[in-house]
Amino acid sequence: MTSPDKKYPNLNLLEVSVENNLEMVARDGVTLRADVYHPNDSNKYPSLVCRTPYNKMTPRYVETATDLASRGYCVVVQDFRGRYASDGNYEWMWRERSETHDSEDGYDTIEWAAVLEWSDGRVGTWGHSNASWAIWMMLDSCPPSLTSTLASGISKNILDINFGIFETGRRLEWTYMMAADMRRRAERIDGPTTPVEAVKRWNQVERGKYLWWLPLGDIPDSVFSDLNDQLQSYYGAQNQEFQHFSDVHPKVQTPIFQITGWWDRLIGTIDHYEGLITNGRKDLREQHRLIIGPWGHDATQFTGKIGPIDYGPMAETTYADLISRWYDFDIKGIDNGLSDEAPVQMWVIGEDKWRGEHEWPLERTEYTPFYLHSQGGANTVGGDGYLSIKPPMPGESEHDKYVYDPKDPVMSLMRADSQAAPVDQSPHDHREDILVYDFPVFDSEIEVTGPVSLKLWAKTDAPDTDWTAKLSIVYEDGLAVNLTYGIMRAQYRNGYQNPTLLQPDEIGEYTIKLNPIGCLFKPGQKLRLSVSSSDFPNFDRNHNTGNDYWSDAELRVAQQTVLHSRQHPSHLLLPVIPR
Repeated sequence: MTSPDKKYPNLNLLEVSVENNLEMVARDGVTLRADVYHPNDSNKYPSLVCRTPYNKMTPRYVETATDLASRGYCVVVQDFRGRYASDGNYEWMWRERSETHDSEDGYDTIEWAAVLEWSDGRVGTWGHSNASWAIWMMLDSCPPSLTSTLASGISKNILDINFGIFETGRRLEWTYMMAADMRRRAERIDGPTTPVEAVKRWNQVERGKYLWWLPLGDIPDSVFSDLNDQLQSYYGAQNQEFQHFSDVHPKVQTPIFQITGWWDRLIGTIDHYEGLITNGRKDLREQHRLIIGPWGHDATQFTGKIGPIDYGPMAETTYADLISRWYDFDIKGIDNGLSDEAPVQMWVIGEDKWRGEHEWPLERTEYTPFYLHSQGGANTVGGDGYLSIKPPMPGESEHDKYVYDPKDPVMSLMRADSQAAPVDQSPHDHREDILVYDFPVFDSEIEVTGPVSLKLWAKTDAPDTDWTAKLSIVYEDGLAVNLTYGIMRAQYRNGYQNPTLLQPDEIGEYTIKLNPIGCLFKPGQKLRLSVSSSDFPNFDRNHNTGNDYWSDAELRVAQQTVLHSRQHPSHLLLPVIPR
């Protein structure tokens, strides 16, 4: 990857003109409106399309579109149907693909952008998160004018984002923010009518009330305005996979450049790359690209400083730089060094530099079990839990216990907007309901890069509960920073489509999928696994009752036991990379 301290050339910048609210009539007669940014001259340029539900006039869109247009592109930013300047009814992404118009609207917009008077007929895409969901929806329809694709910050599967559990913190805030425009359109006066006002009010006034509301489904209808009906339907659909984007991979007709970060909640973006290589067109497989930076979900913050760690200027770039470098290469045919790089570019934490790889996961991976051990007192960071590459032996303590009380859940350590980020974990050091297993201080380097899972044998006296796993790096000075996390609701142990409640103290075997990591542990550092039963409000509290969470006001205390014996050898499975 081009070193970001040598910024991608911004030479010969062009003066930009903006055409506001240009109308495109979709195939069903609904009018969608877009702002088009283009160089202020008579030349024609490739079009780059972004469709968004977040208001095309939001500063991040205006700034990125202006930047890209100054580099010689015709840039389209369009409001989704039913959002802001566009007509029609808004149907959000948390539903079956066939229930929205986004595949058709995406197709129509690509073809419309190809014939704009400032366009040379070649079209690419850009847009992060929900805007990239719209890109994948569009890819299903195969518009003929699409020449190349960039998508970022969107997972292949919804169930790899929520693990079948309502994301209380992020989803309620997001819905409250999205409801502001619904309220404005309906001329309602019972709440905020702009997203800025909504986010401010949520964090200053409403968040502390509605996160803890019981039953969750009884939050007053007016809080989420005309989005309430869609939210109510979504409450009961947490274990459903709506996206089915694996079905799209064989249909993709262009090279795709994808962007994510190690702390991106939607790091399942990586699975798109893997799916395209495995199931995509063979003649395109060597042309796809993936970058994984030391970043979170926010595309405006591809910086070196995240949380308590500063990875330096080499880790920094901008969204516009990544977009323009891709399209300069793939559409304009400029030799900018991208063709000389390996297709997967990732920042290895600890090594703190970019490294190119030719596949994901890495072929040289040695999947290694790290077994849980203790003398029966792994509770808190001062407990006796530890990890070892040796399995449990006879005579060792075979379990650890803790009490999970949903009235006092383990609180998520995250950004104020409920997005994941590297955070100092010390506020939880004292909690007796967190089991801590450390690998002894490393005396040599060890790299762990790839998919991570925890095989956990456990039991509870409740008919349902949750099991959480968090992996952290403990630095030489004792600072512990989270690397990845995962969670499993016990009723999904046999699959999301086969929810099954537990019998009291039934021993269950759980395979907990954690997000992938890429970290080089150095001598003097430690690897830490934390096991518990809540991560709130990142995920909704399990009430331990087995009842539907959205209609249940009861909270039950659960007695939890994690087993680590020869018969039940709980272990992390880590992707160790030989060095």
